[in-house]
Amino acid sequence: MIHRPRRLRKNPIVREMVAETRLSKDMFMYPYFVVPGNNVVHKIDAMPGINHFSVDELLKDVEKGLKLGINKLLLFGVGEHKSEDASSAHDHNSIVATAVRALKKTFNDDVYVVTDVCTCAYTTHGHCGILVNDYVQNDPTVEVLSQMALTHAEAGADMVAPSDMMDGRIGAMRSKLDENGFVNTAIMSYSIKFASAYYGPFREAADSAPNKGDRKAYQMDFRNPAETMREAWLDEQEGADVLMVKPALAYLDVINNLKASTNLPVACYNVSGEYSMVKAAAERGWVDEQKVVMENMYAFARAGSNIIITYHAHDILERGWM
Repeated sequence: MIHRPRRLRKNPIVREMVAETRLSKDMFMYPYFVVPGNNVVHKIDAMPGINHFSVDELLKDVEKGLKLGINKLLLFGVGEHKSEDASSAHDHNSIVATAVRALKKTFNDDVYVVTDVCTCAYTTHGHCGILVNDYVQNDPTVEVLSQMALTHAEAGADMVAPSDMMDGRIGAMRSKLDENGFVNTAIMSYSIKFASAYYGPFREAADSAPNKGDRKAYQMDFRNPAETMREAWLDEQEGADVLMVKPALAYLDVINNLKASTNLPVACYNVSGEYSMVKAAAERGWVDEQKVVMENMYAFARAGSNIIITYHAHDILERGWM
């Protein structure tokens, strides 16, 4: 035989030399759930290893993460006052705005702070917008989200990440930020966010489950791959700086299609259900946690992700899995 592909698999040295997909710690973004109070470190039962942090404890954990190389954070606010109009979402003293100010005061540009922009944790009904007659109203919601993004930018956020899936919110948000002098605040759009069953543990963590109905009228139908590219194209045209696919593991084809269709950086969100399934199986000895986690990370990178948002980041770097 002339062709023997196994020659390039002979030992670890040659396998590393010819590896086509590589991971870097710089690709990882780590999510945090921030709550009011002091000295709060509260375990999230549905997500082993993940906690709610008050701002003072958040600063301590971020400092530990920085020593590992985790310098990109995605913040979610939990425990705020809930109302029909989600007014606490854009309060200048909201827990997210407070956390952003504290992070920037303590670490300055050593951390890159990204904030989730959505109303689900701030509404009495748990939906991602203003609800009228059991239907989320698009344009009034966009106004609230744009103000929320501005509040986060004023606090010092480097990037805002709208996860609501309203039409036109990227353009409105870009205009609101620019008009107020925040031309350098980037937008990472949850461009392709599916109505997925993989979000269950997150809804416990963020106290954001809808108390009636579902989110299929605004989050995407996972049966429609062509529609995903339309959504991403619209967000790109409206001024998004990064396009995201969420969830990640069941949608590697979508990540790959998006990478082939845009020149923008592509992010994927390795969501709570994907994380907790691995943790649960590993706790029972059914899978090797390190091997499964790293296989997933390489799958995300191989599909085309430049940025991987994952709750596994601490374990990967602290345990030396890379």
